[in-house]
Amino acid sequence: MNLKEVLKMADDLVFAKTGQHLDDLQEAILRGTMQGEKYTQIAEEIHCNESYVRDVGSKLWRKLSEELGEDVSKSNFRAAMERLQISNVLNFAQDVVVSGSFNLCGESINSPDIPNSHNEKTSNTKQTQTLYQDLSEMPELGAFYERTPELDILTTWILQQRCRLIALTGISGIGKTTLAVQLVQQIKNEFEYVIWCSLEASPTLAEFQDKLIQLFSQSENQDSPATNQKSLPLIKYLQKHRCLVVLDDIHNLFSSGELAGKYKPEYEDYRSLFKQIEKLSHQSCFLLIGWEQPREVTQVKSQNNPIRTLQLTGLDIASGREILRDYGLEEIDNLEAFIHRYQGNPLWLKSVAALIQELGGGATGLLPNDTILLPEDLKDILQQQFSRLSEIEKQVMSLLAKESSAVNLAKLLGNGTIPASDLLNALHSLSRRCLIEQQGSFYTIPPVLRQYIK
Repeated sequence: MNLKEVLKMADDLVFAKTGQHLDDLQEAILRGTMQGEKYTQIAEEIHCNESYVRDVGSKLWRKLSEELGEDVSKSNFRAAMERLQISNVLNFAQDVVVSGSFNLCGESINSPDIPNSHNEKTSNTKQTQTLYQDLSEMPELGAFYERTPELDILTTWILQQRCRLIALTGISGIGKTTLAVQLVQQIKNEFEYVIWCSLEASPTLAEFQDKLIQLFSQSENQDSPATNQKSLPLIKYLQKHRCLVVLDDIHNLFSSGELAGKYKPEYEDYRSLFKQIEKLSHQSCFLLIGWEQPREVTQVKSQNNPIRTLQLTGLDIASGREILRDYGLEEIDNLEAFIHRYQGNPLWLKSVAALIQELGGGATGLLPNDTILLPEDLKDILQQQFSRLSEIEKQVMSLLAKESSAVNLAKLLGNGTIPASDLLNALHSLSRRCLIEQQGSFYTIPPVLRQYIK
């Protein structure tokens, strides 16, 4: 027996008993058991508490025992699965002898020597796994620059660690959506359902759930047209199928003029959905993309948490040079410093490069090396994000913009105009918006934002 067969049989048993598929931890326990690993080794590999692993394992053996009608434990699990496989083979053979037919790839194969009185009463349908994808709202993938490390991280989180909720965040123009499109193109065939939803139009939770449930129920009815299946709650479909759901522009769910991640009153019920996705056992993944993320999506990294956050930073020098080359500016003076000045932000670089190109390319030679250019379209982009800030955040940004270098937290707390608690909350919110940079207890803002505020 190979590991894949064992996991499939165990999953079928657990689903028959509970109506839920194996979760990530249960699968890890079975995988480790088949490989002869102790609980200690399994716990170390998945970065989980050993006593918790033992507790989950004990409950899993109990479920398997009840379904198989025999005592199943870590020590005899392999033998129990082998007995089940042999039993299935014998039952299959008995069915062939008794009925004179069996199904192979959906076609009825009859024994020429044994009459089959059930041929006219039975219908055999092809059993295949079909992929359903609704990517109609996913943007086309344009120029894609080197993001191999980020792709590897996201792929590991989704396919190997089976994370349930992932936030892809970063300042406007940094390339979040482009990265997500490339990711979906690479891993979409690992899922039964792949769905991309833009929240630009700010659908209510009821509208969003109805859309997904309709897709699930329609595709299931196509597989089984003879049955009129009743629609299930969304979480039941996420448990039943392996799904990847991408929510783009998630910041549209949150209020302007407030600290980051505060829901608009009419979208508060999204909080319950994200909590369900985090807490309940299922085999699906939600990828959230936006300038802001829900407050319940913590940025604290923990291997035991099914939530992850990836803050996207700027492109490397090679990719930045590639952008400038597209605009005929690869020979620009102090190219590396120029790319750093704009944080390697692809949208910012393209905006500034287009302006320089339209001016003939020679304008930069007449300006000081540290000049920050702010084309009108770039100002419009920044205004969209700055208009969402609370008044306290705007005050903190103004304080930071007056400083030419990083500012110590003690100096900020001593400003005398902003209460300490409000200032700390504002710093935390600005950090979640990716508008400020922090190193230890020092804070600063990117040169482009400093110039924009001034």
